[in-house]
Amino acid sequence: MTVVLVFVIAISFVLNEKIEGSTVATVIAVNTVIGLIQEYRAEKAIQSLSALTTPKCKVIRDGRGHSVKATTLVKGDLVSLVAGDIVPADLRLVQAINLSTDEAHLTGEAGAIAKKHDAIFDDADIPVGDRVNLVFSGSTVISGRATGIVVSTGMETQVGQIAELLSQKKRPPPGMNRMRTMMHCVLGFIRTILGLTGTPLLVSLNKLALVLFGLAIVLVLVVFSICKWEINDDVLLYGIYVGVAIIPESLSAVLTICLAVAARAMAKGNVVVRHLAALEAVGATTHVCSDKTGTITQGRMVTRKVWLRDGLTGVTQDISDPYDPNSGSLTWSGSLAPGLFSAFLKTINLCNNATVTHGNKSSDWCAMGEPTEIALKVFAMRHVQDKSKDGNLIAEHPFDSTCKLMTVVYGTEVDPCHYVHTKGAVEVLLPILDETEQFKAEITAKAELLAAEGLRVLCIADKVVENSPKDAQDRQKCESRLRFLGLVGMYDPPRLEAAGAVTQLHQAGLSVHMLTGDHIQTATAIAKEVGILSHESPLPPSAVMAASDFAKLSDDEVDALDNIPFVIARCTPETKVKVIEAIHRRNGFCIMTGDGANDAPALKKADVGIAMGERGSDVAKEAADMILTDDNFSSIVTAIREGRRLTDNIQKFLLHLQVANIGQIILLLVGLTFLDFEGDLVFALSGLAVLWVNLVTSSPLAIGLGLEEAQDNILRRPPRSRRMGIFSVELICDQFVYGISMGALSLAAFMIVAYGDIGYHLLEKNCAKSPASGCGRVLRARGATFATLSFLFMVMAWEVKHSLRSLFTQTERGSLTVFYTVYRNRFLFWSVIAGIVATILVIHIPHVNNRVFEHRSLG
Repeated sequence: MTVVLVFVIAISFVLNEKIEGSTVATVIAVNTVIGLIQEYRAEKAIQSLSALTTPKCKVIRDGRGHSVKATTLVKGDLVSLVAGDIVPADLRLVQAINLSTDEAHLTGEAGAIAKKHDAIFDDADIPVGDRVNLVFSGSTVISGRATGIVVSTGMETQVGQIAELLSQKKRPPPGMNRMRTMMHCVLGFIRTILGLTGTPLLVSLNKLALVLFGLAIVLVLVVFSICKWEINDDVLLYGIYVGVAIIPESLSAVLTICLAVAARAMAKGNVVVRHLAALEAVGATTHVCSDKTGTITQGRMVTRKVWLRDGLTGVTQDISDPYDPNSGSLTWSGSLAPGLFSAFLKTINLCNNATVTHGNKSSDWCAMGEPTEIALKVFAMRHVQDKSKDGNLIAEHPFDSTCKLMTVVYGTEVDPCHYVHTKGAVEVLLPILDETEQFKAEITAKAELLAAEGLRVLCIADKVVENSPKDAQDRQKCESRLRFLGLVGMYDPPRLEAAGAVTQLHQAGLSVHMLTGDHIQTATAIAKEVGILSHESPLPPSAVMAASDFAKLSDDEVDALDNIPFVIARCTPETKVKVIEAIHRRNGFCIMTGDGANDAPALKKADVGIAMGERGSDVAKEAADMILTDDNFSSIVTAIREGRRLTDNIQKFLLHLQVANIGQIILLLVGLTFLDFEGDLVFALSGLAVLWVNLVTSSPLAIGLGLEEAQDNILRRPPRSRRMGIFSVELICDQFVYGISMGALSLAAFMIVAYGDIGYHLLEKNCAKSPASGCGRVLRARGATFATLSFLFMVMAWEVKHSLRSLFTQTERGSLTVFYTVYRNRFLFWSVIAGIVATILVIHIPHVNNRVFEHRSLG
């Protein structure tokens, strides 16, 4: 369309028609400026977000500590790490004390991984998660402290290798020779130039532009043919204006503005749009593929269930902040034994190295430590607050991956007894309990029930021993003949808004899939809790699968499944990509959400990749089309609603523009039959009047339609068909019905004024281009035609506000229905008012009407 406008500019200036040429040039300039401003704003937003995630680190150089940016590290640097740090590069540990890290951004599995600096492996092919003598870039230090030597930086790190996969170019199909490869590249370039690549909306609009461009050429030739190829300046310009009339010149500018407005609206809803094309694509999606940890869940462990030896059971619910001891509710069932409950709380509070504090605001809670210990600490803080009241720490036997236990001994010098507190895995702690076999069997059964609910289970025990500092240092003596206190079931809870968001997505006709690196039981439990899976039992065979099983299926076997699995556990980056490819083979349109570097290949492969802004890695953000600045899963619903609203509004203003174009074509072509008494053409509209309606009158109205609110049922209807695109049958029919009506009424206005009281062929002569003083009847007829066309165009803007309801039934407000409908969209309302005023002015202002627009008022 821009090419056509540039051509019009050139012809106008060649023929010394400076007004027409300047008008079109202004439109192109405004459109270009708007596009540049929007791209600049988007880049600035991303740069600001990236600046927030640039990590710093502590490096030891020349024996002195320095705080430097991670990007300045080089191989061989000695880096110091403490709990809470983000690992700035891949490091080989040289010293580690109780070190554990969170590598969920690489493995997709939440939880701490214990690290050992003295571990040595003979096998070079060790999985990333098992390389315990290394820490990896982007990991978070959960507990302990360490020193390590930089072995990899930038693209050489594990995160960088994943990022490198994203930048690899697609290889041509095997067997393709050099000539075919060249042809493949040339065709791809041509498709890109013609706009036949990209999202369905962009492809549809570009196809429309190509079709209209072809029709414009045909119409120009038709005009020349009717004029018997006697082409002078007037005929040439009129033919070009007829061609221009079929092209919605303001479409490109209006689309750019609407995309910019939608991007700003999403930004207010905590969604940063990196690529404008994703705005339309997100509204056409049929599947949402999401990571679990940090996306559907909060990425933090909480104590879900507690079971004490006397049968007392506690359940926490509705926890919005896992670090806040006052968040959510705690419900107990059974009889409370105060002594036992006090001992249980004392053990989980004392056998714990996590710290939980709140900032200046009482609602701002912070925690540092291993996730399971934080969960226990927060639960204990619901009832007790201070360790100092329970004596002094006499000895600590830390947790390690071999014994899977942690024990602390508390007491005082004058106290005749020491108090041993232990926590650990059920299967390890059970044999050293001083309990009957029958009771141990009951404990095992209860632990299995908690595990079946997807909970991570810990066993809590204690005992009282004599005051003996030597025995306190003997781990074997401390961890024997313990008294069982209870079980604790913990999990990474869903975000409170996740269940509602999943319900809304289902109502909107979308399928939700959870692709996680967690255990299949945990994934299933979370999926049921948020509504991805129903609570019916048994589930369909393909509803839940392990990644290893899914990977074994061929493409044909995957396509034969009734549904793509809604939950895939132990997922790898390759599995996520395979799921997205399966969706594409089913003609689906896919969103992929995630926060880790392991999600990046799938984020890029998906039609719309959405990364988390707070917890997301830089690699994930770079691969994504959108970024959720609040990491809120429900913001995806906001994005889909905004995407659908954008598509609906594009249909509205496209219908509006096309109706006017069809009406003008009918008017201008049939108008070629209007002749003066010498048989020369009498144009029904001047060229500038055509441009005025197409560019000046239409643009504000189209922008107003682009700002329409979402319809009430926008999330209660299925996604639109990708095959049909934005051109539905109703839209095409409406275009021609309204367009023919508009053209017929405009013709009627011209004929009534021009031929109202005279016979045919009696119009004044020489009124085609530069009307003489004797062309009053023709000028008045043109003025009536211009007014009719403009007023119909403006009223039409209100009529197309709703695709299924007329102007009088769009709302139920009694006698105020019409007024409420037209005034609800203030921008559109005042655009219509301004259009009416402008139309009246250009018809009545002397010299402007007859010398510039070549028409006159009826008075």
